[in-house]
Amino acid sequence: MKFIDEARIEVIAGAGGNGAASFRREKFIPYGGPDGGDGGRGGSILAEADRNINTLIDFRYTRKYQARRGENGRGSDQYGKGGDDIVLRMPVGTQIHDEDTGELLFDLTTHGERVVLAKGGDGGLGNLHFKSSTNRAPRKSTPGWPGEERRLKLELKVLADVGLLGMPNAGKSTFISQVSNARPKVADYPFTTLHPNLGVVRVEDSRSFVVADVPGLIGGAAEGAGLGHRFLRHLQRTRLLLHLVDIFPFDPDRDVVDEAKTIVEELRKYDPALYEKPRWLVLNKVDMMSPEAVDEVRERLVKELDWQGPVFCISAIAGQGCRELCYAIWDYLESLRPPEDVDPDVRFDRENAAEVVNGEAAAGEAADRQAEEGPAS
Repeated sequence: MKFIDEARIEVIAGAGGNGAASFRREKFIPYGGPDGGDGGRGGSILAEADRNINTLIDFRYTRKYQARRGENGRGSDQYGKGGDDIVLRMPVGTQIHDEDTGELLFDLTTHGERVVLAKGGDGGLGNLHFKSSTNRAPRKSTPGWPGEERRLKLELKVLADVGLLGMPNAGKSTFISQVSNARPKVADYPFTTLHPNLGVVRVEDSRSFVVADVPGLIGGAAEGAGLGHRFLRHLQRTRLLLHLVDIFPFDPDRDVVDEAKTIVEELRKYDPALYEKPRWLVLNKVDMMSPEAVDEVRERLVKELDWQGPVFCISAIAGQGCRELCYAIWDYLESLRPPEDVDPDVRFDRENAAEVVNGEAAAGEAADRQAEEGPAS
């Protein structure tokens, strides 16, 4: 399926039905009074996050969604039927913006999360609401309210723990296919990856994290060169970036240090917040060079980039060093987890292994003690 991460849609909620002006007319019942019912509520348009969807392609081809209006009220105190709601299923990680103002309205980050994009109009009031002691036969009713209308911009940002950065053919796709269940396209020409790929890395049975691979960057990506940097938005939710460097390029004229500097500069131009994210340097294809040559390249990169973070040496195609890197990533992600929240009202007495909730146990002990001692003199 084609990967689409941007779309623009228009949503129009249904208008409410009109209230009815009617009077009860039955044999032998004179002056039956007003019995006009209210109009039904118009249908609303909602969005629901669904983890089984990973692209916005449905919204690229269907751009307008309009809910049905509510039915009009009728006599005999009959209210109109409400219009059916429309639920739009979107990938988890979708951000919904108001296209006219640019305001971020919703951020769908949890499976099953549901929000209202456009609320249906309320139904009008029938004349039975307007009867009073001085107005026994009201002929007044109100029309239904119009539904909300909005033009929205949908933007998908994939949810991943770790993001991969690098030049084309740095080995990002090979790495993610080596350590996870993802099977991206791997070939010996640039821009093999045309859309983000997600892979789940299982360090152990109960320990896993998600890695995102985005298309490679080249110099001038900020100006639109190559695939530009439009896919970098998918790394904004990550907690760690891996900067993969090909230390054994096919072209001997390519300078490894210059390419690494280019990636860092393009990252800074795109988003300072993304530039400030923790980054690890990963030197790939170390199996193609001698250990001395690898050490030399490593020292040059650390010096020229003024690199302060960790540096790992791997061979993605051979799997060398990948397992150690994955364990280091897991340990780092675990260190970022906040301590488990403990309800201050629920505590455990370690000495007596007795649960104390809101001081009830202590209060009970005091009451028992008072009963044994008898009433105070």
